Amino acid sequence: VQLVVESGGGSVQAGGSLKLSCAASYTGGRNCRGWFRQAPGKEREGVATIHTASGATLYSDSVKGRFTISRDNARNTVYLEMNDLKPEDTGMYYCAAGYRAGTYCNTARLSYTLWGQGTQVTVSS
Repeated sequence: VQLVVESGGGSVQAGGSLKLSCAASYTGGRNCRGWFRQAPGKEREGVATIHTASGATLYSDSVKGRFTISRDNARNTVYLEMNDLKPEDTGMYYCAAGYRAGTYCNTARLSYTLWGQGTQVTVSS
């Protein structure tokens, strides 16, 4: 049973937009939700995080100003709206849930213990 499921990936041209969704059927009190991505031959990197209670967000420098993470707690769903996409945004995008004390979430992978299977985003030039 997959507890975290991503959707919304696809292929777009540079400058285009996509909106990813991450639906969780159970997160066991994990208060952080994050989006990570992995390009071929590269390590998985944190893109954006959101604290489900405080709403505090964090973005990597590479996506700041172009991507927006949001949550709908009633639906236990997190979104990643991606605008002005670039070829370097290409990769598999993963949603993850984790727990961190405090009111904001970091992008340390070890903080996230529940992962989805990913959704592919391809941006062509």
